[in-house]
Amino acid sequence: MDDDSEVDPSEVPYARLTPDLVIAAVEQAGFLSDGRVLALNSYENRVYQVGVEDDAPVVVKFYRPGRWSRAEILEEHHFALELAAAEIPVIAPLVIGGATLLEAGEYPFAVYPRRGGRWPDLDSAEDRILMGRFLGRLHRVGGIGHFEHRPGLDIDMMAVRAAEFVLDGPWLPDYQVERYADVTEALAAAVHERFEAAGPVRRLRIHGDCHRGNVLWTALGPHFVDLDDCMTAPAVQDLWMLLSGSREDMRGQLRDVLEGYEQFLEFDRVEIGLIEALRALRMVNYAAWLARRWHDPAFPKAFPWFAGARYWDDHVRQLQEQLSALGEPPLRL
Repeated sequence: MDDDSEVDPSEVPYARLTPDLVIAAVEQAGFLSDGRVLALNSYENRVYQVGVEDDAPVVVKFYRPGRWSRAEILEEHHFALELAAAEIPVIAPLVIGGATLLEAGEYPFAVYPRRGGRWPDLDSAEDRILMGRFLGRLHRVGGIGHFEHRPGLDIDMMAVRAAEFVLDGPWLPDYQVERYADVTEALAAAVHERFEAAGPVRRLRIHGDCHRGNVLWTALGPHFVDLDDCMTAPAVQDLWMLLSGSREDMRGQLRDVLEGYEQFLEFDRVEIGLIEALRALRMVNYAAWLARRWHDPAFPKAFPWFAGARYWDDHVRQLQEQLSALGEPPLRL
């Protein structure tokens, strides 16, 4: 994941991304817009469904300025196209005039076909097995090549530097500063210990942000709609966010996912010991992500609770609970 914490807080990232510019970008890509523009649920980037005369709408994604380099975005696109060529249901960008990455003023963008679906429940073993099959196929392709420009999973960036960013800002109530500093320092140490205990695990190209909101489910099964956070990391990073509930619940869910996964790719069981460490990284990094994005007017509007003491009270408590979870033996199948 990137670290663009040096962004000028006075700069509103999408201030010049007007509906007229969105329509102009789509028409620049060769589609005759009918003028209908629908903002879709996306905060990191800006994503719109745009109507097209006498044809299906398209989805256009405007990348956050300064977040990824051109080379990093193109690697995302190439990976998506590679997966699509292997008949893995990932929504890849359209190739327009030989290119997938276009520009509208200061905004790099890509155009995608519109695909429907619902977020998966994964309540049944059958659905979890199918999801595992999908990820096994995705990782089998991911293991063939490698990224040259996309980042890898970085413990210090997601834990140490993320916590430092929060501590350097005005976010924490005074009475929580020391507690937050102590628990994030202890979490970073515990995460390093878990990775050291696991030893050298295989790292490959993965989705990177495999939560249910990035999966759409149809009668044919799952498909991914966003590879914006694709990275080099252990395979389990794409599996653990599919698990929820008690340890016993997660044990059964993981068995189902791996039943499907291992039809295509062997899974190293030692990676199970990284699940709670990866959860800790996401918890610390998520709060820092919100803090880094607060200059974007969409964030205070969407996450008003972030600036309140109650959020930080709950967050510190949850981090302390996660530290306790890291003190327990890893999940066993």
